[in-house]
Amino acid sequence: MDYEAIFDASYERVKKHHAGKEAFFHAFYERFIQADPRVAQHFQHTDMERQQKMLEKSFYRLLVFYATNSTDDYLEEVAIRHSKLVLNIDKDLYDIWLDCLIETLKDYDPEYSDQVELSWRLLLATGITYMKFKYDH
Repeated sequence: MDYEAIFDASYERVKKHHAGKEAFFHAFYERFIQADPRVAQHFQHTDMERQQKMLEKSFYRLLVFYATNSTDDYLEEVAIRHSKLVLNIDKDLYDIWLDCLIETLKDYDPEYSDQVELSWRLLLATGITYMKFKYDH
């Protein structure tokens, strides 16, 4: 099974499939903020339009991390900013983040399937593991 190809096709569908809906990352943030009071608190005074753009950039960096098994300065800065020393983003929030992303995916990919979900989870897993590790280091 070519999970990268499945992910790529799914992500292309997600980017195109709005059909009167807000953009994918906007819908994701609405879901994520409602998923846990800690998330809502972290984003309480945040410019969400700017945050969505930052998430898209970070999202691409997570994919590059998967493809290359190496990080860049941007992802390193994001990891440090999210660590216990700065924003103190609890490790378990990354699991909630991914679950909310998948739930949003279900709404935006008309060809959603178990293989699509697994491809997203696999491609993002290395980057999420990196972010969790950097929380303490």
